[in-house]
Amino acid sequence: MELFWKKVQFTGTCWIWTAYLDRDGYGLFRSNRLTPKSWRAHRLAYALEHGSVPPGHLDHLCRNRACVRPSHLEPVTPKVNAERGMKAQQTHCKNGHEFTEENTYRKPNGTRACRTCHRDREKLPEALQRRAEAQLRYSARLKERQG
Repeated sequence: MELFWKKVQFTGTCWIWTAYLDRDGYGLFRSNRLTPKSWRAHRLAYALEHGSVPPGHLDHLCRNRACVRPSHLEPVTPKVNAERGMKAQQTHCKNGHEFTEENTYRKPNGTRACRTCHRDREKLPEALQRRAEAQLRYSARLKERQG
Protein backbone atom coordinates (compact mmCIF):
# COMPACT_ATOMS: atom_id res chain seq x y z
CA MET A 1 0.00 0.00 0.00
CA GLU A 2 3.05 2.21 -0.16
CA LEU A 3 2.01 3.14 -3.71
CA PHE A 4 -1.38 4.30 -2.40
CA TRP A 5 0.03 6.59 0.30
CA LYS A 6 2.53 8.13 -2.15
CA LYS A 7 -0.47 9.67 -3.90
CA VAL A 8 -1.67 11.47 -0.75
CA GLN A 9 -0.66 14.97 0.33
CA PHE A 10 -0.81 15.14 4.12
CA THR A 11 -1.92 18.64 5.08
CA GLY A 12 -2.82 19.94 8.51
CA THR A 13 -6.41 18.73 8.33
CA CYS A 14 -7.43 16.89 5.15
CA TRP A 15 -5.30 14.26 3.45
CA ILE A 16 -5.68 15.15 -0.22
CA TRP A 17 -5.63 12.57 -3.03
CA THR A 18 -3.20 13.94 -5.62
CA ALA A 19 -3.69 11.34 -8.36
CA TYR A 20 -6.68 10.87 -10.66
CA LEU A 21 -10.03 12.38 -9.63
CA ASP A 22 -13.25 11.24 -11.29
CA ARG A 23 -15.78 13.72 -12.71
CA ASP A 24 -17.41 14.03 -9.28
CA GLY A 25 -14.13 14.90 -7.56
CA TYR A 26 -13.48 11.55 -5.85
CA GLY A 27 -10.04 10.00 -6.03
CA LEU A 28 -9.65 6.73 -7.91
CA PHE A 29 -6.92 4.19 -7.23
CA ARG A 30 -5.91 1.12 -9.23
CA SER A 31 -2.97 -0.81 -7.86
CA ASN A 32 -2.26 -2.75 -11.04
CA ARG A 33 -2.99 -1.50 -14.52
CA LEU A 34 -3.66 -5.10 -15.58
CA THR A 35 -6.47 -5.38 -13.03
CA PRO A 36 -9.67 -3.62 -14.08
CA LYS A 37 -10.81 -3.14 -10.46
CA SER A 38 -10.35 0.40 -9.21
CA TRP A 39 -11.25 1.72 -5.78
CA ARG A 40 -12.51 5.07 -4.73
CA ALA A 41 -9.48 6.29 -2.81
CA HIS A 42 -11.38 7.37 0.30
CA ARG A 43 -13.05 3.94 0.59
CA LEU A 44 -9.71 2.17 0.33
CA ALA A 45 -8.17 4.47 2.95
CA TYR A 46 -11.09 3.72 5.27
CA ALA A 47 -10.73 -0.04 4.68
CA LEU A 48 -6.99 0.11 5.38
CA GLU A 49 -7.68 1.86 8.69
CA HIS A 50 -10.74 -0.11 9.83
CA GLY A 51 -10.37 -3.47 8.07
CA SER A 52 -13.45 -3.08 5.89
CA VAL A 53 -16.04 -0.61 4.66
CA PRO A 54 -19.56 -1.13 6.04
CA PRO A 55 -22.49 -1.19 3.62
CA GLY A 56 -23.85 2.19 2.59
CA HIS A 57 -21.93 5.40 2.04
CA LEU A 58 -18.91 7.08 3.57
CA ASP A 59 -19.78 10.70 4.24
CA HIS A 60 -16.95 13.22 4.01
CA LEU A 61 -17.44 15.21 7.21
CA CYS A 62 -14.98 17.78 5.87
CA ARG A 63 -17.03 18.13 2.64
CA ASN A 64 -13.85 17.60 0.57
CA ARG A 65 -14.36 14.71 -1.85
CA ALA A 66 -10.63 14.45 -2.54
CA CYS A 67 -9.91 13.87 1.17
CA VAL A 68 -8.89 10.31 2.14
CA ARG A 69 -8.31 10.86 5.86
CA PRO A 70 -10.20 8.04 7.62
CA SER A 71 -11.15 10.23 10.59
CA HIS A 72 -12.95 12.56 8.14
CA LEU A 73 -15.15 9.70 6.88
CA GLU A 74 -18.30 8.44 8.57
CA PRO A 75 -20.36 5.43 7.46
CA VAL A 76 -23.97 6.52 6.89
CA THR A 77 -27.08 5.31 5.12
CA PRO A 78 -27.74 6.54 1.58
CA LYS A 79 -30.61 8.66 2.92
CA VAL A 80 -28.43 10.39 5.53
CA ASN A 81 -25.73 10.93 2.92
CA ALA A 82 -28.23 12.58 0.56
CA GLU A 83 -29.58 14.79 3.33
CA ARG A 84 -26.10 15.95 4.24
CA GLY A 85 -24.92 16.31 0.66
CA MET A 86 -24.23 19.47 -1.22
CA LYS A 87 -27.60 19.32 -2.98
CA ALA A 88 -29.28 19.45 0.41
CA GLN A 89 -27.73 22.89 0.86
CA GLN A 90 -29.25 24.26 -2.35
CA THR A 91 -32.07 26.74 -1.88
CA HIS A 92 -33.45 26.51 -5.45
CA CYS A 93 -33.90 23.75 -8.05
CA LYS A 94 -32.00 23.84 -11.35
CA ASN A 95 -34.87 25.80 -12.92
CA GLY A 96 -34.81 28.48 -10.22
CA HIS A 97 -37.83 27.41 -8.12
CA GLU A 98 -37.30 27.86 -4.41
CA PHE A 99 -37.18 24.75 -2.22
CA THR A 100 -39.93 25.66 0.22
CA GLU A 101 -41.91 23.21 2.33
CA GLU A 102 -44.88 23.51 -0.06
CA ASN A 103 -42.77 23.18 -3.24
CA THR A 104 -40.56 20.27 -2.16
CA TYR A 105 -41.13 16.56 -1.84
CA ARG A 106 -38.75 13.82 -0.68
CA LYS A 107 -38.04 10.90 -2.95
CA PRO A 108 -37.71 7.44 -1.36
CA ASN A 109 -33.90 7.73 -1.53
CA GLY A 110 -34.01 10.88 0.60
CA THR A 111 -33.26 13.44 -2.12
CA ARG A 112 -35.48 16.45 -2.76
CA ALA A 113 -37.49 17.23 -5.86
CA CYS A 114 -39.28 20.35 -7.03
CA ARG A 115 -43.08 20.06 -7.20
CA THR A 116 -43.36 22.91 -9.74
CA CYS A 117 -40.94 21.20 -12.14
CA HIS A 118 -42.79 17.91 -11.66
CA ARG A 119 -46.13 19.55 -12.52
CA ASP A 120 -44.57 21.21 -15.58
CA ARG A 121 -43.13 17.88 -16.79
CA GLU A 122 -46.50 16.19 -16.37
CA LYS A 123 -48.06 18.73 -18.76
CA LEU A 124 -45.66 17.83 -21.59
CA PRO A 125 -47.19 15.91 -24.54
CA GLU A 126 -44.94 12.89 -23.86
CA ALA A 127 -46.24 12.62 -20.29
CA LEU A 128 -49.85 12.96 -21.42
CA GLN A 129 -49.29 10.24 -24.03
CA ARG A 130 -47.67 7.93 -21.44
CA ARG A 131 -50.61 8.34 -19.07
CA ALA A 132 -53.14 7.71 -21.85
CA GLU A 133 -51.33 4.51 -22.86
CA ALA A 134 -51.19 3.35 -19.23
CA GLN A 135 -54.93 3.97 -18.87
CA LEU A 136 -55.63 1.90 -22.01
CA ARG A 137 -53.49 -0.99 -20.68
CA TYR A 138 -55.30 -0.81 -17.33
CA SER A 139 -58.73 -0.84 -19.03
CA ALA A 140 -57.72 -3.81 -21.19
CA ARG A 141 -56.60 -5.78 -18.10
CA LEU A 142 -59.89 -5.04 -16.36
CA LYS A 143 -61.91 -6.25 -19.38
CA GLU A 144 -59.73 -9.37 -19.54
CA ARG A 145 -60.45 -10.21 -15.90
CA GLN A 146 -64.17 -9.64 -16.31
CA GLY A 147 -64.37 -11.45 -19.49
